[in-house]
Amino acid sequence: MSNHALDWSAADERAVDLIRVLAMDAVQEAGNGHPGTAMSLAPAAYLLYQRIMRHDPADPQWPGRDRFVLSCGHSSLTLYIQLYLSGYGLTLDDLKALRKWGSITPGHPEYGLTPGVEVTTGPLGQGVGNAVGMAMAARRERGLFDPDAAPGESPFDHFIYAFASDGDMEEGITHESCSIAGVQELGNLILIYDDNHISIEDNTAIAKDEDTAARYAAYGWHVQHVSWITADGAYHENVQALYDAIEAAKAVTDKPSFIQLRTIIGWPAPTKQNTGAAHGAALGDAEVAATKKILGFDPAVKFPVEQEALSHSREVANRGKTAHAEWDEKFKHWEDQNEERAALFARLSARSLPPGWESALPVYPADDKGTGTRRTSGKILTALAPVLPELWGGSADLAESNNTTMEGEPSFLPVNRQTEMWPGNPYGRTLHFGIREHGMGSILNGIVLSGYTRPYGGTFLQFSDYMRGSVRLAALMEQPVTFVWTHDSIGLGEDGPTHQPIEHLWSLRNIPHLDVVRPADANETVVAWKTIIEHTDRPAGLCLSRQNVPTFDRSTYASADGAARGAYVMADGDDVILIGTGSEVQIAIAARELLAAEGISARVVSMPCVEWFDQQDASYRDEVLPRELRARVSVEAGITPPWRIFVGDAGVSVGVDHYGASASEQVLYQEYGVTAEAVAAAARTSIAAARD
Repeated sequence: MSNHALDWSAADERAVDLIRVLAMDAVQEAGNGHPGTAMSLAPAAYLLYQRIMRHDPADPQWPGRDRFVLSCGHSSLTLYIQLYLSGYGLTLDDLKALRKWGSITPGHPEYGLTPGVEVTTGPLGQGVGNAVGMAMAARRERGLFDPDAAPGESPFDHFIYAFASDGDMEEGITHESCSIAGVQELGNLILIYDDNHISIEDNTAIAKDEDTAARYAAYGWHVQHVSWITADGAYHENVQALYDAIEAAKAVTDKPSFIQLRTIIGWPAPTKQNTGAAHGAALGDAEVAATKKILGFDPAVKFPVEQEALSHSREVANRGKTAHAEWDEKFKHWEDQNEERAALFARLSARSLPPGWESALPVYPADDKGTGTRRTSGKILTALAPVLPELWGGSADLAESNNTTMEGEPSFLPVNRQTEMWPGNPYGRTLHFGIREHGMGSILNGIVLSGYTRPYGGTFLQFSDYMRGSVRLAALMEQPVTFVWTHDSIGLGEDGPTHQPIEHLWSLRNIPHLDVVRPADANETVVAWKTIIEHTDRPAGLCLSRQNVPTFDRSTYASADGAARGAYVMADGDDVILIGTGSEVQIAIAARELLAAEGISARVVSMPCVEWFDQQDASYRDEVLPRELRARVSVEAGITPPWRIFVGDAGVSVGVDHYGASASEQVLYQEYGVTAEAVAAAARTSIAAARD
């Protein structure tokens, strides 16, 4: 508990009430939105921004800042109004434009749009996972830049604060990510749970009955309770009690902290407080007017300025400036004493790569037997470990199947968590997510948003379904997370249809800003990793084979460097184009040989990444896929209809438009007709169609 009283004046009380009024007015102006939580969390949010967090409104990207994540993104006004009051550049006009076209105050906070917004939130639970990722990243970054500093003394030490709602607690992703946080003993993470018992369908008793705080205690979190509902049923917003709880949480360095804050949603609206009506809809003119009277505001005045309260709130900017200057002095001292690490910090801040890093990439000789591209990927990661310290990651309990472990690198674990198989330390590099794909995705997003490292996480391609929400948000935020998805076809063998991805490649290709990369052999896998690492403005899904694929002889076939352009001509021909991806490129090559025996000249195009190919200029695309050559065949062990965009009206697609079965990959490819013979037959059909 803190040993001094909180400095909390009448001006602070007025500012808190102003927040409630602005929240009501903004939703009324928009005609829709979520006023209730912004009203009841007003004291907590104001306390955080005015008395707790280290931040500088003049520099939202200051490396020394604490981070705030609003996981309950529907209550975007909880954040927007604090950014307005603190002086982040938001104006009253921005609040008036809530949820409107062209505004910087959209319905849910968006990273990169609004100064002071750390992460795009909205899908419930995601923000909690992001906060866990940020806390993990802060520790890894400290290990890179300042591992020997005493606890709390490094310029890279900071806290991650998050607000979560009942809805966040109900989503399974918070279980996944918060369980990991407990294992990782993230003492820099403080989560405040707004326990108001209300969601869109009103009282949460109809769907939620567990002891949430006990659940977090079971995860290994430090748990505290603060209730603003008093023993006699009255309501008293005891800000001092919340302040004490946060200060106590900051003092616990070996556990993440969970503060269960009992509030009344919509307080003090006279008829709609504590109802679902306050959660997700405008309160209505009469209710807003009545609430303003209770708070001592003129009901006739919309969006009041309240200059005294505003000026008082803006004083946080001066405090932030002072804290920033103190941090700068500490940072300068660190910089002077750590020349090499300071250079690393500067490089990672710019998301640039070290000169000559690509020389660490292996080159593979021709090999008819070859290997699975998942294995090649693992060797690439090991080769890159010494030259790219920012690269780190792991798997959802599939490290040996995904090949996501850099050989010899320690695990990222508290010392007491390491095992004989997985030695590690708090600053380690190998991540263990357990069987928690969705939590892994949200944590990876939080790691990359922290700003300095490049994370990757692996699972089977089939289970990309379990993490799709996180993948979509990585794409929406255009952040360079790498998802390593192995076992990418029916070629994974006897596990059967539950594990064989059929629709997944095209389903993922439909996500804007996501690069889906399926290399054909070892050298394409090298080029894929190189290109993914060079891209800093979007995520990638690297889809890799379990089964062996041949390493093509590049003295016979075109250089794998063409993979960086998404598609390239591996072997030329004049009569038909055979387009293959991943493990099916070898089938296209074999079909070319069959057709050659008949006097048919086939061009083989390897297309590892549709997105990269689409980004090429029209002349290159026409060079690879000449418009006049209408005879075309695609071959990929997945659904075929989307391939129409490349094969055209005379083309034929060879693939799998049904669920799989348990058998070896050789049997499955033969039984389902994904063979060289089937591709050759399709080529003849397409040639005939192109002549009509």
